[in-house]
Amino acid sequence: MKTDRIDAYQAAPDAMKAMMTVENYIKTCGLEGPLVELVKMRASQINGCAFCLDLHSKDARKAGETEQRLYLLDGWPESSLYSTRERAALAWTDALTKISENHAPDELFDEVRTHFSDKEMVDLTTVIAQINAWNRFAISFRYKHS
Repeated sequence: MKTDRIDAYQAAPDAMKAMMTVENYIKTCGLEGPLVELVKMRASQINGCAFCLDLHSKDARKAGETEQRLYLLDGWPESSLYSTRERAALAWTDALTKISENHAPDELFDEVRTHFSDKEMVDLTTVIAQINAWNRFAISFRYKHS
């Protein structure tokens, strides 16, 4: 991984191993792959992480995502291209990524729960927390996209 600052994998391999353990859980938790990639893209848009946007746009395409839906993701509230389940996940992503602004409001939590089981809520929250952590690694250590 090319970086202008610290190579976290070299500096703290056990920390990165722990991060990868969470990634492996996400891959097998049961949430739809395309949904996971949309969530990763959306959080990375909010955080302005070019490295993660590059990586997850490629992963999203591999998972079958369309160019149009990737292009419109930043305007998802105004687009009819996303299912109600995806819209709920994206709203939860926005709220948790901007948690200092809104503290995950009860009304939103209640709405999202109508689309996700308790396990899926935990899994979705894990995806959001994980991509926000990755964004912080990539931005703070200046990871370079390809």
